[in-house]
Amino acid sequence: MDPLFDEFLHVPARLSVVALLVPADQVDFRLIRDTIGTSDSALSKQVSALAAAGYVTVRKDQDKRARRTYVQLTPAGRQAFQRHAAALERIVALARTPADPPTSDEPAAT
Repeated sequence: MDPLFDEFLHVPARLSVVALLVPADQVDFRLIRDTIGTSDSALSKQVSALAAAGYVTVRKDQDKRARRTYVQLTPAGRQAFQRHAAALERIVALARTPADPPTSDEPAAT
């Protein structure tokens, strides 16, 4: 296994959250929920796990109408995502690399 492959981050819900956060400064919890298509409780569980790992921070604000929760990627989370993405790209590249051609002693595959 590639040493940069992050088993913790590879959980689909976590990877989706972090990928959504990469291009943004911070993202509203509701937007994350709606974009990845999950429930509040399921997203809360994944965001809590990401926060415990140091990959995200969570900030709660009160505006005039409602309480808002914002999620932000930490520098450690950004680095973890970049390393994991690089590991996935290497795995995919290996799958796309054609096999070595058969030697003269080996029959060609048909």
